[in-house]
Amino acid sequence: MVYDLIVIGGGPAGMMAAGRTGERGGRVLLLEKNPRLGVKLAITGKGRCNLTNAEPEIKKFIANYGVNGKFLFSAMSRFDNFDVIDFFEQRGVKTKVERGQRVFPESDQSRDVNEALLEYLRDNKVAVRTKAAVKELAIRNKRIEKVVLLGQEELAAKNYLIATGGQSYPGTGSNGDGYDWLKRLGHKIVEPRPALAPIVLRENWIQELEGLSLKNVAISVWQNKKKIDNRFGEALFTRHGMSGPIILDMSKKIGELLALASGPVELMIDFKPALNEKILDERLRKDFAAQINKMFKNSLTWLLPQKMIPVIIRLSGISGNKKVNAITRIERQKLSKLLKSFPLTVKAVGGWETAIITAGGVDLREVDPKTMHSKIIENLYFAGEILDIDGPTGGFNLQICWSTGFAAAEGIILNHNLPTPASPR
Repeated sequence: MVYDLIVIGGGPAGMMAAGRTGERGGRVLLLEKNPRLGVKLAITGKGRCNLTNAEPEIKKFIANYGVNGKFLFSAMSRFDNFDVIDFFEQRGVKTKVERGQRVFPESDQSRDVNEALLEYLRDNKVAVRTKAAVKELAIRNKRIEKVVLLGQEELAAKNYLIATGGQSYPGTGSNGDGYDWLKRLGHKIVEPRPALAPIVLRENWIQELEGLSLKNVAISVWQNKKKIDNRFGEALFTRHGMSGPIILDMSKKIGELLALASGPVELMIDFKPALNEKILDERLRKDFAAQINKMFKNSLTWLLPQKMIPVIIRLSGISGNKKVNAITRIERQKLSKLLKSFPLTVKAVGGWETAIITAGGVDLREVDPKTMHSKIIENLYFAGEILDIDGPTGGFNLQICWSTGFAAAEGIILNHNLPTPASPR
């Protein structure tokens, strides 16, 4: 059979593109090299699957993607974050909105999202081949003629869509092989880099804080005494560094600064962002006055998590056994400064094994933003993480998959006069 579309990659973008093309009347074959579809989707959001974000203003939503965000305006005008919510709720996946407007299934189970997509494929008669690893794409006169599988089987279609993702979590099959095919086809690939990754710190005492979760803190990134970025929210100490939403969202910029090698990259943690240094110092003075006979090491439980206190005491230079009433104004002010600007030095950003997503990918200048159509190969389309666009935590990266997958399907129908029966989303 010559299909209308062969989709390579059975993740969220590939399943959305395949299902929508089938829904619109196209004959579709979906190829996935893993034994099952949606392997990476199953682990997103720690297995809860942060579907999208409920930010109501499209401009604010797209601003989260930085300079490349404008590429998504057309795709999101066709299928936005609220369309995503409706899509899954119509298929039995009730959703809820949590802090930061993150949207999750009510069940907190990513398998419910995956099953809804599998049902979407079945309902629209999409043929699925798992354990089908692609070896190469054969091209002639700027058109793909066929897909050659590792076992030398050849498959043909009128159109092809690549949704193989990036290189993050290579154990799920995301090893970047799509980039190699596309380079051979003449596409430019913006160098892939790990993004939304934990960081490694230089301080040798950091393992003392392993597992400590910080809430409502502000963390800033500095290089050469210049503040580069600043975020408020939650973070987590790991055995060798830090993770959590704030760190993951800043990791891409931190990686860029490390690559510049123009000076050490430092973090400053503000444990009390609601208070300026002067007010915090006054709070410390009043609190110390109320517990004048306590030792310093026993006076900070109101101020810091227990695990943090020994580190703060050591870095403050104040003896833990010193009576609070003996602490000088200079020592108190030094403590206040430490609580507002707790310094850490970045050694590295985590690699592909720990990165949630990939930054970089197919150069967006070579892709039609309305249809996801290649400007180089006549019958080639893209969707998802293979493209050079990425966002922060909070559902923004899955939204790329849904919107570009849907837009690609619509583009294939439009560009190639495929059957278009009236069908609801």
